[in-house]
Amino acid sequence: MPALIIRLFFILSLTSGMVWSADKNSLPHIIMVMSDDHGYGDCGYTGHPFVQTPNLDAMAEAGVVFNRFYSSAPVCSPTRASVLTGRHPFRVNVPNHGHYLRPQESTIAEKLKDAGYVTGHFGKWHIGSVQPDSPTSPGGAGFDEWLSGLNFFDNNPYLSRNGKYEHIKGAGTVITMDATLDFLEKQNGKGKPIFIVTWFPSPHAPHPEIPEGMPNASRLYNDQDTNLKGYFREITLLDQQIGRLREKLRSLNIEQNTLLFYSSDNGGLDQKTSGGRAKKGSIYEGGLRIPAILEWPDRFSPKEIDTPCVSSDLYPTLLGIAGLKRGKGHPPLDGTDIMPIISGKKNKRASIGFWHGFRNGQSTWNDRIIKALLDAKTAGKPNPHPERILKNVNEFESFDQKNLIGHAAWNAWPWKLHRIQTPKETRFELYNLETDPMESDDLLKKQSKRVNIMKTALEKWQKSVLDSWSGRDYSKKY
Repeated sequence: MPALIIRLFFILSLTSGMVWSADKNSLPHIIMVMSDDHGYGDCGYTGHPFVQTPNLDAMAEAGVVFNRFYSSAPVCSPTRASVLTGRHPFRVNVPNHGHYLRPQESTIAEKLKDAGYVTGHFGKWHIGSVQPDSPTSPGGAGFDEWLSGLNFFDNNPYLSRNGKYEHIKGAGTVITMDATLDFLEKQNGKGKPIFIVTWFPSPHAPHPEIPEGMPNASRLYNDQDTNLKGYFREITLLDQQIGRLREKLRSLNIEQNTLLFYSSDNGGLDQKTSGGRAKKGSIYEGGLRIPAILEWPDRFSPKEIDTPCVSSDLYPTLLGIAGLKRGKGHPPLDGTDIMPIISGKKNKRASIGFWHGFRNGQSTWNDRIIKALLDAKTAGKPNPHPERILKNVNEFESFDQKNLIGHAAWNAWPWKLHRIQTPKETRFELYNLETDPMESDDLLKKQSKRVNIMKTALEKWQKSVLDSWSGRDYSKKY
């Protein structure tokens, strides 16, 4: 009877948004899967006319589908930083691809370890180093075990396993899932809940990988645009890996109390199916809107969520699931716990801020860099890339708060205000996403009062973001 009471209290806590004292024996396993450049409309369940995603379609049929889920940024590294911290990526020093997440930040992996989880990261990292002595590595961010690449990787990649460099034969997407399943099987039954972050390197260009076990797989989608046929093939390959993962959960008999979440890191490469205006790299809807599915059979029946959600929501949501409080002095979050939205207790949320284009990205060539590290290690030579251990994580700039350069947006559903500042001008655009999802009818001149309110909120938020980026949220250096 006591166990039954605890279980009922657990369910009520999740559905009501209450803070509860977690029992590690009832905590769910959590697996967060993210692809690289998979666009919103490039799934069967979102209506794509031909791309084959039977496993994501099955997951969508059985789980919670988010119809308007956003990445925090329109490119890869910043969104990944937002997932781990619940904060806009500018706050944590990741304004564009290739920048490093500051080790001063508290990550969800570190927090879940405090709740008793064993943690693993597998696949693309791209928010820090993979060198063994770096606090910006997956290990430095709270992952007990990791097999990770600096950026996207394809066939026969060079990777870092807990700081030891390896050259592994095979497709990078399959290798990523192999490591995920090995860790899951090894840790299952040891009495600890499991937290896994699996970040596929696909379907990022140049798209050399092909699906497994399919006749003529190398010619699949050959009737499509030259720049997209490989992209679609890699989507089908990663979908196969989702199938392997779901099957492993069933074979281990842990699928009922496993929270499995799938999303992409930004909008896709095909503007026609992006789910909005533009595509990857843009603050317009097509660059931010992504596929997102949550499957947790013990807690949720199939449903669809229309309320906007964003990748920075994952951190506070997982804190709540694990029964963890933010604590005094926690730096400001941009995400919110969306469990009340999923459970149907709420259908509204706080406005969401976006900002991109303040800084350029930094090139990161995975195989070239890790091969150089491996070759130097093998030959007993000095580290060829000491500058990549920390980069600029201890540099705290002072920002001119009038210089809000770049493209920002404020999503106060259904309204979305764009602020575009260049060296020559600052201009605004306003769209009603409910009636104009393609952002083609600018209502700026017809909604002056609304524009002023949203403009004030957006610029206040931008200045707060710059305050965080300047290091005001912490003082520790590495």
